Amino acid sequence: QVQLVESGGGLVQPGGSLRLSCAASGSIFSIRGMGWYRQAPGKERELVASILGPSLTNYADSGKGRFSISRDNAKNTLYLQMNSLKPEDTAVYYCNAVPSRISWGQGPQVTVSS
Repeated sequence: QVQLVESGGGLVQPGGSLRLSCAASGSIFSIRGMGWYRQAPGKERELVASILGPSLTNYADSGKGRFSISRDNAKNTLYLQMNSLKPEDTAVYYCNAVPSRISWGQGPQVTVSS
């Protein structure tokens, strides 16, 4: 069974960048759709970016033009590059299949604040 471990969160100023990584304990090669989700305090978890196959990407409006999702199947790793971060991006970020069907990891906290 695949397990997911996210990393790369932290505190960043508005306008800054972060790169999140998601390492899978098993192969994600066979999981066609993978995505990054986030959950802000008091809000439901939402899908912010997804990748279908090796390179077909899709983004929620909140991340278009600022977020970039990629995957390295050889390393069993999913990435999320986040640029021009805003305070409203503050949340706990998770990776999972799309639709989600793997046990959720702990997720790194991303805090955007001056």
